[in-house]
Amino acid sequence: QVQLVESGGGLVQAGGSLRLSCTASQNSATLYAMGWFRQGPGKERDFVGAITWEGNTYYSDSLKGRFTVSRDNAKTTVYLQMSSLKPEDTAVYYCATSFTFSSLREGAADYWGQGTQVTVSS
Repeated sequence: QVQLVESGGGLVQAGGSLRLSCTASQNSATLYAMGWFRQGPGKERDFVGAITWEGNTYYSDSLKGRFTVSRDNAKTTVYLQMSSLKPEDTAVYYCATSFTFSSLREGAADYWGQGTQVTVSS
């Protein structure tokens, strides 16, 4: 059982930046793809971005250029660097990990974090 612990959420003004972190409790094949989803108020949970073991990154088209996903050398921590934040980025951000990128991308991740709130004020 892999536990994912997120941190870094909070309140930020529009135009600002924030970096989220997510650390896995153990290294595992299920950490092949690590990524982020978000769920805004009254909305469905949407894919934000992900990174594979090889370092390939994938993003939601609408967020590309403002959000960057990376991971540490140990490959147990994934980061989400968010810049030029907008009020519509307000959401609970979830970390997820999966044995395959396709399952992660489809939202069928093997493990999920508890979520961290990001609030962008106008």
